[in-house]
Amino acid sequence: MKLVILGRDGTLNQYRDDHVKSPEELRPLPGALESVARLNHHGWHTVLATNQPGIGRGLLDMGALNAVHLRLNELLQAAGGRLDAAFFCPHTPEEGCNCRKPLPGLIEQIGERFGADLSSVHMVGASLRDLQTAAAAGCVPHLLRGDRLAGVPESMIAEILAQVPGAQVHQDLPAFTDWLIQFERRERAARGERLEQDTEAGAL
Repeated sequence: MKLVILGRDGTLNQYRDDHVKSPEELRPLPGALESVARLNHHGWHTVLATNQPGIGRGLLDMGALNAVHLRLNELLQAAGGRLDAAFFCPHTPEEGCNCRKPLPGLIEQIGERFGADLSSVHMVGASLRDLQTAAAAGCVPHLLRGDRLAGVPESMIAEILAQVPGAQVHQDLPAFTDWLIQFERRERAARGERLEQDTEAGAL
């Protein structure tokens, strides 16, 4: 299975220190929804993996989180894309669960649900925690600068990448999507497979 695991805040939508607590606070990042559509068009399943400690802290409840994800899916559908599933950890760090990133429990759940070999799964996020989660689960790690790391000096980005060998950095989700599509083309060409014409459905 061709599977990409996406973080949410700072990857698909604008990052908020006080959490996204309602659909009205959800602000998709430029090109992010169209990027999911492009990935889908090229045969990639996309799954959300997100820490939501605001639930454990009482800042929002399950109804509010479901409403946020429903709105996200509506926006994705309008752009021609979809998420196959949304996995989340509702716990605070103090609860000591195994599903809170950077521990691999949430990603292992995704692997089991989809029968995916995690070593071939690309995991995309906007923090060191996301890279550490990918490494712990055996996924291919990717870091996005996005809005969360905007303005962070190159030296700090280098320090983050040095902590997770093999991690790659991209400006945003559209840049990652371009990279993955080209990477797959090179891999298929090396195997001598015929490449279909790219019509880029869902792209801007």
